[in-house]
Amino acid sequence: MTQRIAITGLGTVNPCGNSAAEFFNSLKNGKSGIDFVQAFDTSDLPTKIGGEVKGVDFGNYLDTKEVNRTDRYILHAIAASEEAVKDANLLDASIDPERVGVIISSGVGGLSYLESEANKLAEKGPRRVSAFFIPMMIADMASGMVSMKYGFKGPNYGIVSACASGAHGIGDAMLALKAGMMDACVCGGTEAAMTRLGFAGFCAMKAMSTRNENPQKASSPFDLNRDGFVMGEGAGVVVLETFEHAQKRGAKIYAELVGYGATGDAYHLSSPAPEGEGAQRALKMALKTANMQPTEIDYISAHGTSTPANDKNESLAIQKVFGEHAQKISISSIKSMTGHLLGGAGGIAFVAMVKTLAENIVPPTINYENPDPDCPLDYTPNTAKNRTINAAMCNLFGFGGHNCSLVIKKCK
Repeated sequence: MTQRIAITGLGTVNPCGNSAAEFFNSLKNGKSGIDFVQAFDTSDLPTKIGGEVKGVDFGNYLDTKEVNRTDRYILHAIAASEEAVKDANLLDASIDPERVGVIISSGVGGLSYLESEANKLAEKGPRRVSAFFIPMMIADMASGMVSMKYGFKGPNYGIVSACASGAHGIGDAMLALKAGMMDACVCGGTEAAMTRLGFAGFCAMKAMSTRNENPQKASSPFDLNRDGFVMGEGAGVVVLETFEHAQKRGAKIYAELVGYGATGDAYHLSSPAPEGEGAQRALKMALKTANMQPTEIDYISAHGTSTPANDKNESLAIQKVFGEHAQKISISSIKSMTGHLLGGAGGIAFVAMVKTLAENIVPPTINYENPDPDCPLDYTPNTAKNRTINAAMCNLFGFGGHNCSLVIKKCK
C-alpha cells in the first residue's frame, strides 16, 4: 500500500478555541482553557475543575429542535467537522460523495443522555425515557450524523479505544485510503463526558486532579507534583485524502500522514505496562510504517496526561525507542492547557501537531515548575519554541492497554 496520504482540512472546538486558528493561537501563548466547571453542581465532588467548550452556537449547524435532542458529544463533532470540511473544500461538486468516508471516534459516547435518561427512568418510569436515548447514547452516532449532514457515503464508523479513540480513527482512515476504499475521509475524535456521573466515576478511581484552588495550574504534565488529569471536552476533526485525489482537485495540503502504530499492553485495566512496553511497540510500529529513522523526528505531541504513571512510562518509552536522539526532540503536552478530552484527545492533538509542523512553532507544556527525575526530556517548559519541524509524532494511550502513535511530515 504505497499510496501517499495528504492532510487537507482541520477543524476543532475545545476549551482553548472554537477553530483551528484560535486553538493554536491559545497554545502558542500558553493560554489555559481550564476553569471551574459551570455545567453541573460539583459541590460534593473532589474535583471541581475542567476544560469546557464555551461560546459555540450549535444552532449554526443544526436547527434548534435537532440541537435540543442531540447529545453534546455529537454536537462537538458536527461543529469541528464543519470547519474541517470547509477548510478542505470537500463539498466541491466534482467530489464523489460515495468515495468520501467518515470515521469519528468517541471513547464514551453520549454520557449526558445516558445520565439524564437513567434519572428519568428512576424518577418517572419507563414511559418518560426518550425515543432518542439509544441513538444519542451510542458511540458511533457522531460519524453517522456527520455523514448524513453532508451525504458522505463511504466507510462510516467510530472506534472505541478509550483515550486513543480519536487517534485510532485517523490511523484507520489512513489504512482505508491506502486500500482504495475511499478517496477522502473526515476523521478524528469527539467527547463530552463532563457530567456528574463522569466526574464521580473518575474521582472514584482517584484519577483526576483535586488541585481546585487554581484551575489553570492543575494540569501539570511531567511535573514532579502532578496529581492527576483534568477532564476536558470537545472535538478535533481532520480531512485526509489520497495525494492523487487532493492534487487532482487542487486542494491545499498541510502535511503528509506517513506512519501509524497500534498495539495492546495486555497488562491492566487502567495502568500502563511497566516502562511503557506497549507504547514502545506502538512508537516503533509508527516509525516502521513511515519508513523513517528515529533521528528524523523533531517533535512529539505527548499523551502527557499529568498522571504519575502515564508521564513516567511515556518518558521511558520515548527514551527506549529514540535512544540518544530523545534528548534532541522537542516534546509537549497540550493537555496542560486543554485538559484531557478522553476520546477527543487524539483529534485535537493531531490538529495541533499539524499546525506545529506548518508554523514551525512548538507549543509549550505549561505548569512545568518542578522537574521530575523520572521525566528527564525536553518538554518545552512554559514557553513556545521556534523550531523547524520536518517530521512529528503524536502519542495517545487509553485504559484497556490501547496504544496509538501517528507520524506526519512536511510534503516534498
